[in-house]
Amino acid sequence: MRQVMYVMVCLLVGCTAGPSISTRYHSPNENSRVQFIVLHFTAENFSQSLKTLTHGDVSSHYLIDSEPPTVYRLVDEARRAWHAGPSYWQGHTALNASSIGIEIVNLGNSGQPEDVYAPYPPAQIDQVVRLVRDIQQRHAVRPHRIVGHGDIQPQTKQDPGPLFPWHRLAEEGLIPWPDPVLVAEKTVVYTASLPPVSWFQERLAAHGFEAPQNGLLDEPTRRVIAAFQMKYRQARFDGSPDAETAALLATVTAPRGMLLRDVHGLWSPYTP
Repeated sequence: MRQVMYVMVCLLVGCTAGPSISTRYHSPNENSRVQFIVLHFTAENFSQSLKTLTHGDVSSHYLIDSEPPTVYRLVDEARRAWHAGPSYWQGHTALNASSIGIEIVNLGNSGQPEDVYAPYPPAQIDQVVRLVRDIQQRHAVRPHRIVGHGDIQPQTKQDPGPLFPWHRLAEEGLIPWPDPVLVAEKTVVYTASLPPVSWFQERLAAHGFEAPQNGLLDEPTRRVIAAFQMKYRQARFDGSPDAETAALLATVTAPRGMLLRDVHGLWSPYTP
């Protein structure tokens, strides 16, 4: 009966079918719309996270619970999820349109002192690694484009926070990592003479951040430095421009300063 009514309506008002489309030909001049993978913590438990991501004003492609460590797909990868906000990385903006968002159930520093964060269970991180590797391989995402929410929005976000094991992702060959030998050498140099704040701002921008360029150690600059430290110097992330942070910044922006581990476990210079 419903089909008959539809036909009658079409006869009365005129229904236009879509065009007949042939898929006989195919152009090789294409790539995936997915250029970035962005990692988050939810700052809520699983049930609250699920409610926020399915009934709130934000969303993500995936949600990874911790007990048990389970991966849930909430948004199809072909669709845009609303997880990145007013984002920036290496000249790219509005990363919702070009990224896959992964929310990891973790309380972060919610309800805790400012510098106290919840740990990530190893089994949950195993699932993160598997998912990131799968997405990276299917969409050919470059290793330097696997980032945290705090990288792309450092003025307002910190996730996935200083306890997220970025070095584990580096050991898995998913992201590049600063050459430790070069970092040690440069730490000696910058301990003797620390560069000015303007140098830190320039290097942060060269690495990929949207960083102030005013030569002032203001709060926006400190927040960007802290975001950098949360990934590469997690023992202390106070936003202070110290010698070790300078050495790390000099290394990550040096032509052969970043290393990537291959399938054989060997580390080689990585070029973005």
